[in-house]
Amino acid sequence: MHGVARSALSVLFTIGSAMLLASAPADAEDGVLRVGIITDMSGQYSDGNGMGSVISAQMAAEEIGGTVAGRRIEIISADHQNKPDVAVGIVRNWIDNKGVDVVAEGVNSAVALAIQNLTRERKKIFLISGSGSSDLTGKQCSPTSVHWTYDTYASSNATAKAVVARGGTPWFFLTADYAFGQALERDASKAVTAAGGKVLGAVRHPFDTADFSSFLLQAQSSGAKVLALANAGSDFRNAVGQADEFNVRQSMQVVALQVTLTDVPALGLVHAHDLLFTDSFYWDRTPETRAFAEEFFKRHGAMPTAYQAGVNSALRHYFKAVAATNSVDSETVMAQMRKTPVNDFFAQNGVVREDGRMVHDMYLMRIKKPEESKSKWDLYEYQTTVPGDQAFRPLADGGCPYVGKGQ
Repeated sequence: MHGVARSALSVLFTIGSAMLLASAPADAEDGVLRVGIITDMSGQYSDGNGMGSVISAQMAAEEIGGTVAGRRIEIISADHQNKPDVAVGIVRNWIDNKGVDVVAEGVNSAVALAIQNLTRERKKIFLISGSGSSDLTGKQCSPTSVHWTYDTYASSNATAKAVVARGGTPWFFLTADYAFGQALERDASKAVTAAGGKVLGAVRHPFDTADFSSFLLQAQSSGAKVLALANAGSDFRNAVGQADEFNVRQSMQVVALQVTLTDVPALGLVHAHDLLFTDSFYWDRTPETRAFAEEFFKRHGAMPTAYQAGVNSALRHYFKAVAATNSVDSETVMAQMRKTPVNDFFAQNGVVREDGRMVHDMYLMRIKKPEESKSKWDLYEYQTTVPGDQAFRPLADGGCPYVGKGQ
């Protein structure tokens, strides 16, 4: 989604937000369970999240029959424009005036951290899918949030170990200079060192950077053998494409610490091939993932990303907890979500931990060469499974202040 289409969609969501603000408060007991999807509808994460996440939420509501615990499920959505203040304003209005019971998605870690502060204060459940910072279940955790899909610790841990084990060291980081990129660099650096590798340095670039030439030259002159990309979206695509222009791969191995499925066709396998990375979901991995993906594709015209799949899985689990408890009370529903294993197309025997981390297996993947791909979405080759208890940060190491407090 680019140019005029993005501008038009942004205008539509601005108008929609204004209408929400002008309307009367909703009755919390009006027989409706309201789900608010707060996401990037017009920026660099819109293809991997955006309207696809709304569709995924709608699918979850339909899968449970459109009603739960005697309440009709209503999905509303808004564009946070990758601005924490805009996101908080929207979600505050949803909670205070619209009777929203649960907020989901939140792509962009700075945005998610801001929303989490509000939902913690308002005691509302926040199901986080598109955001990655491991701080969301660390010192800034919340007793009413679940970090569902992935985080910077899990994404970097397995990848760093695999690359170092194959002789990939020392490392240099090219990092997006905001909460997500900073957390990804921090967590990956620790993993590299723990695996016996070395980190020589890093350079940080602004969010939504077009020209990476100066940053790539710094990386090449560092003496490192591995260039680690701690970014995502168009930043990731631009960095990879321009790394090829500068012939970076002649002297360095390029490692992707976060890949979104929709980025790969946009970038092209001629540039993306052979990148190693770790993900939580791939549409073509099992019969169950394929069944979900095929239904999603019918509605959206693209295969689901991990973040979009995570929205569906998180809401399925939430709806089941509401049904089991016959309640939308956040504390009651959260307790049910923690004690019930997650078993669906996304995760097997997943566990919602006390710090809000949903622990599940992760998968080391390689992006295919152009000649290996049989279709537009035939993009990844499965390498190995990383068990959840090895992929995610140990509970005791996160520093979540609510752990052991009896929430």
